[in-house]
Amino acid sequence: MGMTITVEVVDPKVKESDIASIFDYFVSIDKVFSTYKKDSEISKLNAGQLTKKQVSADVRQILQLSEDTKRETNGYFNIVNNGVLDPSGIVKGWAIFNAANLLQEHGFKNYYVDAGGDIQVAGTNEKGELWKIGIKNPFRTDEIVKVVRLDNRGIATSGLYNRGDHIYNPHKPDKPISHIASMTVIGPTVYDADRFATAAFAMEEKGIHFIEKLPGFDGYMIDNKGIATMTSKFNRFVIDQ
Repeated sequence: MGMTITVEVVDPKVKESDIASIFDYFVSIDKVFSTYKKDSEISKLNAGQLTKKQVSADVRQILQLSEDTKRETNGYFNIVNNGVLDPSGIVKGWAIFNAANLLQEHGFKNYYVDAGGDIQVAGTNEKGELWKIGIKNPFRTDEIVKVVRLDNRGIATSGLYNRGDHIYNPHKPDKPISHIASMTVIGPTVYDADRFATAAFAMEEKGIHFIEKLPGFDGYMIDNKGIATMTSKFNRFVIDQ
């Protein structure tokens, strides 16, 4: 998928084939949704070689989920830009969540699935502790500015340092996003965290207020001056450094 993928399962019964099946799943998703592969369904849709009635059930689901998210975010989430479909702002979190569900179906209760920095966790790590996840400094990506502790939740970050050029404000498509550098969202699932992080980033400074009002979600925004703003309950996840 053109990004680093990490899968960790804490269970003495886990087999190499269990982990391999998760990577195989990500490969299959990339073949369907890649905007870079000419033979993907998304590329064929954009080229007019397929119609929306001819695509697979997965693509139809993503198109519907994208429309739902567009409505839920007052149009700040939109996978169509200049007539071109790019579902990357929703597919990654959806795929991570599905991969985590595959592990759960195999009977695993303690796992960590990370694709490109968006993460779904369940249970505890090998030390029996909640999973610890670092939030990067968008100006110095080798530096961690916050560490959060999560259990059975998802976390996603949208930012200009991490393929940020693919995020735009659908209400002002010709105006670059310049007031914020990153938006991290913690939610019940990585799928929801991912799609709302993308929309909140497109909202710029207003995005953190949007996340504040979403039941069950928390956010951490860093603006273009390096100043952080968090939702009122975000600190409950933070580990003192």
